[in-house]
Amino acid sequence: MKTLMTRLISFLAMALTAFAFAGAAVAQVGQPVAGQIGLQGSVTPVMDEILSFYGMVNMIITAIAIFVLILMVYVMVRFNRNANPEPSKTTHNTMVEVVWTVVPILILVFIGIYSFRLLFLQYEYPKPDLTIKAIGNAWYWEHVYQDHDGASVVSNMLGDGDILRRKLGDDAFEQKYGSLTGTELSDALYRDARPLWQQANLVRQLSVDNEIAVPVNAVVHVLVTSNDVIHGWAVPSFGSRVQAVPGRTTATWFKAREAGVYYGQCAVLCGLKHSGMPIAVRVVEQDVFDKWMAAVKDDNLDEARKILTAAGSKAGSNNKVAHAAVAR
Repeated sequence: MKTLMTRLISFLAMALTAFAFAGAAVAQVGQPVAGQIGLQGSVTPVMDEILSFYGMVNMIITAIAIFVLILMVYVMVRFNRNANPEPSKTTHNTMVEVVWTVVPILILVFIGIYSFRLLFLQYEYPKPDLTIKAIGNAWYWEHVYQDHDGASVVSNMLGDGDILRRKLGDDAFEQKYGSLTGTELSDALYRDARPLWQQANLVRQLSVDNEIAVPVNAVVHVLVTSNDVIHGWAVPSFGSRVQAVPGRTTATWFKAREAGVYYGQCAVLCGLKHSGMPIAVRVVEQDVFDKWMAAVKDDNLDEARKILTAAGSKAGSNNKVAHAAVAR
């Protein structure tokens, strides 16, 4: 019996270790990857605490599951009809009943203390260096920089056709694909655009035509609302997810400590093109942000895109892994 229990515990420990390493191998900062296990990596204090809380709760859940499994195996082996032909007449055990009542209460209190600490952190709102108003529309995002004369950036998702138009030009694109329709067109666009996403250092179904930018290590407040239906502003690596409700303003904050581009999506099923509302936040150095903001204020979005693209190429990007495997 002892040998069986020892082998069972060893097997479970190895399985959990392999599971943990598998999750660490595929998880990534800033974007999801195919087959990912666990949450995206963190670049903000809030997401640091979310990951810590997530790991702690998973350890508790796993320990409880293993403990219950061991008890079940023990009962099946020790008290089956062959091993125990004369069953016990015991109906109550005061100590056991007290333990199985008190221990779960203590576990919940322990989890509650850490969950409230995380909740307070999410809603403490330190003094902002930058305030952005995110407005959900059917189906795109508009971001208004409240501290910069209301400069506005409208972001629409890039599609396969957009990437191919950039590569071929409008005339060549129409000549090659103008006669196609329906699934024949979408299949051709997907096939031909697939290698271009990685070449452009973009992520299919997450990249947008106009990214928004924030300075690295800046405290950013995001005021979130909607012009039509309920949307959701969510960037996983920031630990930010709030609903955009018409006629109401909700808020979140983040302080990104690493330069790069961080993707999110509308997190509420909002309608026909819900899947076409990605969010792309480029975290850059202050001087790059200042140049980008000047271009945005001049309504020169082409120049603004070039500034962010150059900054991403110079500093490297957190999105070089598995572009083609994302959101196929």
